[in-house]
Amino acid sequence: MKDVDPLVIREIEFLGGLAQAGGWRPSTELPEIAFSGRSNVGKSSLLNKLVKRKALARVSQTPGKTRELNFFKVNGEFVLVDLPGYGYARVSKEARLTWRPLIEGYLKHSEQLRGVVQLIDSRHEPSPEDKQMVDFLAEVGVPTVVALTKTDKLKKSEVTPRAAETARALGLDDAQVIPFSAVTGLGRDELAEALVELVRAPSWRATAQE
Repeated sequence: MKDVDPLVIREIEFLGGLAQAGGWRPSTELPEIAFSGRSNVGKSSLLNKLVKRKALARVSQTPGKTRELNFFKVNGEFVLVDLPGYGYARVSKEARLTWRPLIEGYLKHSEQLRGVVQLIDSRHEPSPEDKQMVDFLAEVGVPTVVALTKTDKLKKSEVTPRAAETARALGLDDAQVIPFSAVTGLGRDELAEALVELVRAPSWRATAQE
C-alpha cells in the first residue's frame, strides 16, 4: 500500500510576475508560500519536484536570470511564490539593489503570506547571504522551513549530521530543516506536508497583532 501524497496537484496556473516594489501583483485572497534561496541552490528543480511537473519553474543554466516574483496558483487553494535568487556574483550591483526592496517589500507587506521555504545548499555551510535572509525572516516573524538541497551529492551517512549542523548555524530547531533531493525525491513528501501545514495555519500577522 502506497503512502498517501500530502500534496496532490490537480491544477497549476501561472498568475504573473511582480517586477518592482509596489508594482502590479495578482489580486488574490489565497494563502501564499514563498520560496527563497541563492541563485544556484536548485530552486527551480525543487519546485518542479515538489509539484511533480517538469516545467513549472524553468531550470536555467544562467543563475540569477529570474528577476521577478512569480506567482503560481495551485489547485485553486493557495499560491506558490518564486522569489528571485540572490548572491550571484555576475548580477550587477544595480540589479541587486533593485531586487532587495522587491523581495523585502513582499515579505514584509504581503497580507497573504503564510510562510517561507528557505533553500540552503547541503554541500556548503550557509553563506553570509543565507544567514542574512534567515535573520531577516526571523525579524519579520514569518514562519520558515529550510529545505537542504542537493543531498544526493552527499554520502547517505552525511545527510542527517549536515542537517543538524545547518540548523545550528542558522539558530533553528532541527525540525525546521528538511533534507531534500530533486534527483532522488528525498524529502519531497516531508516538504509537501510542511507546506500544507503552513497553508492551513492562521495568518501569523493576525496572531502577532493580537
